[in-house]
Amino acid sequence: MSRVVLRPVEEKDIDVFEAEFAGPEGTGVHQWFGYRSPLDLRRRFAETGLLAPDGGTLTVREDDTVAGRVEWFRSLWGRPETSWCWTVAIGLRPSCQGRGLGTEAQRLLVTYLFDHTRAQRIQAFTDSGNVAEQRALEKAGFEREGVLRQAQWRAGGWHDQILYSTLRP
Repeated sequence: MSRVVLRPVEEKDIDVFEAEFAGPEGTGVHQWFGYRSPLDLRRRFAETGLLAPDGGTLTVREDDTVAGRVEWFRSLWGRPETSWCWTVAIGLRPSCQGRGLGTEAQRLLVTYLFDHTRAQRIQAFTDSGNVAEQRALEKAGFEREGVLRQAQWRAGGWHDQILYSTLRP
């Protein structure tokens, strides 16, 4: 049985992220937003280790293999002092998809954020056509809240997003 763990990003992980997520083959059709400079990720790693007060990134490992990464960033539903929550995201290497790793990684991230921050709400969104991620979020304990119509520009058009959330127990 595989063991999924989250840990802080190490510099060698960035090499894997760049190799796997630099093109549409690695990100998949629902996360491909065009080519981006890898320098921003390396700069942020050098400055913060990808762990900052307004969000962060952790490496997803399956046994001894870098499987991908999870990320979180602050989102607002009102005044910043009182109405913030975390929005989470995941990117798994294509070879690591379809085996429940994403569900477990997102479950671990929710536990981590509730244990180490004061957030009451954690949310995620995914493309309306990304049925696998919708299932993973639901298995990880997120509830579907609704459709954000034409909220994301990608691949030459606007795409509906499905909003999910989980609340502090």
